[in-house]
Amino acid sequence: MIRVAASRDLPSLAQLMACSPLLERYRTTYDGALASLRKAVASDDLVLVHGEPPAGFAWLTFAPRMLNGAAYLRLLLVAAPGHGTGAALLEAAEARAQVQARHLYLLVTTDNLSARRFYERHGYRHVGDLPGLVWPDLDEALYHKPLRAAGANGSDRERERGTSG
Repeated sequence: MIRVAASRDLPSLAQLMACSPLLERYRTTYDGALASLRKAVASDDLVLVHGEPPAGFAWLTFAPRMLNGAAYLRLLLVAAPGHGTGAALLEAAEARAQVQARHLYLLVTTDNLSARRFYERHGYRHVGDLPGLVWPDLDEALYHKPLRAAGANGSDRERERGTSG
């Protein structure tokens, strides 16, 4: 079952982040993760949780005025890869993002080959690398997937300008 995260989920999600070998490379701590998640839930970010207790989560940020109406998958993290949790969370995140965004972007460390293959299997295209973006010793690969065509569900540009009928 995938649902929107509640405040009660945040300590478990922060613990999942703090125990992740990948996020350890980003110097993620439990306290820092918990503070970031609280800020996300209080803002317009969307955090989707899989299971009870949480077996993983997806964290989306929306930037409708940037990159032609985009969403950014800030994090997709599962406790035990290989059981379909990641694919289910990604599918749910895409479905939710598609409501308000035309595109979905994400970053993956360039040396995380399993994650790169995962996203490529799900239709994401590698569009470039960003060396040292977050930390000097970590290089990021930028991925993109269109969620819907421009003008789908009405003309977004016309709505933004207030000229649609």
